[in-house]
Amino acid sequence: MNHKTIITCAVTGNLTKPEQTPYLPISPQQIAQACIEAGRAGAAVAHIHVRDPQTGRPSMDVELYREVIARIRQQDGDLIINLTTGPGGRFVPSDDDPKVAAPGSTLCHPLQRVEHVARLRPDICSLDLNTMNSGPDVVINTPRNVRLMAQVIREAGVKPELEIFDTGDLNLAIDLIKDGTLDGPGLYTFVMGVKYGLNTDPATLHYMRGQLPPGAAWAAFGIGRAEFPIVAQSWLLGGHVRVGLEDNIYLSKGVLAKSNADLVAKARRIVEDLGGEVASAAEARQMLGLRSQPSA
Repeated sequence: MNHKTIITCAVTGNLTKPEQTPYLPISPQQIAQACIEAGRAGAAVAHIHVRDPQTGRPSMDVELYREVIARIRQQDGDLIINLTTGPGGRFVPSDDDPKVAAPGSTLCHPLQRVEHVARLRPDICSLDLNTMNSGPDVVINTPRNVRLMAQVIREAGVKPELEIFDTGDLNLAIDLIKDGTLDGPGLYTFVMGVKYGLNTDPATLHYMRGQLPPGAAWAAFGIGRAEFPIVAQSWLLGGHVRVGLEDNIYLSKGVLAKSNADLVAKARRIVEDLGGEVASAAEARQMLGLRSQPSA
């Protein structure tokens, strides 16, 4: 390893449910505080979803995102803000007519999925490239829809973080770079352990890293029990890392993490025990080619 390691913390996500853990941040105040605490524990990047404060369900409300960012910036001017664009891509087919969406479908126009990015201009936003089975449902990100979202992201001056769930997603990313939709070599995150996606064994991560364009920046994270093993695997292969209650709710077997900061602190220990160094937010900005001062 010849560079410092960037830790991203995904503080609440879209799928983790409040009934699974009492420590999941829900309100804008809780989400912002979770991001601030994660930053103090060693995270340089906060990956943010928002939720309806009344129900705890996932939300796409731009004003909730605005409040979270404002609360973070009141206390931390350096933390890198990474907003999700994942919500709005899930389709649940009806049993009687698979063309008809069943309850649980969130599929919407792709421009709706990036409205908050255009209006709030975070440092980074995720851009999912997967069309795949996801548990019993389907996630849909067609090349056309990805191109529409990528254009808005570029016009907003935001760096896309390309989330890679399977091998074909990386092939799509490379095609989008070739046709000018995306700037290369790109920033990538390998999502390991989603059912019907990339496996969590070292050989899979080694293979995926080998398919990246030269000079690409990349990270990986594992779902559930794979979270901390993937921290170590990613570091050993030269990548950055991600943890957080979006991906895993346990600090160790059977022990719930009481905060996102606890998960970040453990990831930091793993990196440092292996001989690495963790990047500050300011250092990560330079490494990723981001503006030195975040927008208001």
